[in-house]
Amino acid sequence: MNTLDALVRNAIGFDRLFALAETGKPTSYPPYNIEVLGEHDYLISMAIAGFKESEIDIVVHQGKLTVTGNKNEDSKERKFIHRGIAERSFTHTFELADHIEVKDAQFENGILNISLLKEIPEAMQPKKIKINSNAQNMQKTQSARTLETID
Repeated sequence: MNTLDALVRNAIGFDRLFALAETGKPTSYPPYNIEVLGEHDYLISMAIAGFKESEIDIVVHQGKLTVTGNKNEDSKERKFIHRGIAERSFTHTFELADHIEVKDAQFENGILNISLLKEIPEAMQPKKIKINSNAQNMQKTQSARTLETID
């Protein structure tokens, strides 16, 4: 996997060039998907089988979404022939682009779904500027001069 792939996998909503430096090897646990649902909607789905809702924390701070799972140790001794379901604690951080907000999170059947929304403030949205013709400008100027002479 090259550096750009790692950045794309961990950055949501960036429409500009990925100019971030890789801060370490990207984690593959727990497995997750990042899905584009629409022009401004994203969904992160994480497979966290074996975790309870109370063992998961989701925090957004300074443009980073951090999902942490703290697995409580099982006090009973178990013998496995094969152990394929990882039940270890984890922390995964996603870089969020400007104006990406976390809408909500749902946990069902071992899948954590985090909905994201890109909300660009009205002041930053493109504005269409109306072009006034010379005839309209001349008419406004003449009206203004007429009002000045009347006063």
